[in-house]
Amino acid sequence: MWTTEIMIALILSGALAGFLAGLLGVGGGTIIVPIVLWLLHKQGVVSEYTQHIALGTSFAIMIFTTLSSAWAQHRKKSINWQIVKYLSPAVIIGGLLGSALSKYLPALFLKIFFVIFLYLIAIQMLLKLKPKPTRQLPQPAGLFGIGNVIGVLSSWVGIGGGSLSVPFMTYCNVPIHLATGTSAALAWTISVAGLMGYVYSGWHIQGLPEHTLGFVYLPVVVALSVCTVIFAPLGVKVSHQLSPDKLKMAMGILLFLIATQMVWKMLA
Repeated sequence: MWTTEIMIALILSGALAGFLAGLLGVGGGTIIVPIVLWLLHKQGVVSEYTQHIALGTSFAIMIFTTLSSAWAQHRKKSINWQIVKYLSPAVIIGGLLGSALSKYLPALFLKIFFVIFLYLIAIQMLLKLKPKPTRQLPQPAGLFGIGNVIGVLSSWVGIGGGSLSVPFMTYCNVPIHLATGTSAALAWTISVAGLMGYVYSGWHIQGLPEHTLGFVYLPVVVALSVCTVIFAPLGVKVSHQLSPDKLKMAMGILLFLIATQMVWKMLA
C-alpha cells in the first residue's frame, strides 16, 4: 500500500514528466527513472536489477506520454512525417538491440561519452550557436544510421530520444518547433522498442518484485501514465507560445540538467 508521501511524489513527478514531454519533445525518462528508483527503495526492494526495472518501467510510461504529446503536436501540424518514416524503423531496431544487450554491457564508458555529448549540445543551444545555413538532413541511408545510434543510446540510458533527436534535427536546420513535434512521434517508437526489449530481457529473471512484467513495474506505469497523459498536451500548448530562441534555451537547460544528473549518479 502506497503512503500519502509516495502518492504525492508520483502525481507531481508524473505531471512534470508529461509537461516536459509536451514542451520539448522528450519522453520524460529523466524524471521517471529517478522516481521509480526512489519508490523501489522506499518499498524495500533489494535487487541487482533495480536500474533495469526503472528503465523498463520508464519506457512503458513513455508509450502513453509520447502518444499524448505526439497527438497534440500532430493537431498543430508540427510533425515532419517524412523524417519519422525514415528514422522510426532505425530507432526501433536500435532500441531493441540496446535494451536486449543492456544487462550484459558495462555502461560507465557509454555514460561518460553520453554526458560529454549532452554538455556540448547544451552549450551550443544555450550560447545560440547556429549551424551552417547550407546544412541539411542526410539521405535516407544516413538517417537510418543516425536512427540506430539514437535507439541504442536511448535504450541504455532510459530516455525517449528527444535529447538526441531534437539537437540532431536543429543541427540540420530543422526549425525547433518542428523538431520537438517530430521528436515526440519518434519518442513513441523508441518507447515501444525499449518496452519490448526490457519485457523480454527480464521475462525469466527470478526474484523481481510482484506485479512486474519482465523489467516493467505495472503499478507505477498505471499511476504515472495518467498524470503524464493529462499534462503532455499542456506542455505542447506552452511550447507553441514560446519563441524559437526561448524553446532552444529551455532544451539546452534540460540537456545540461540531464548530463549533471548523470554525473551525480556516477559519482555517488
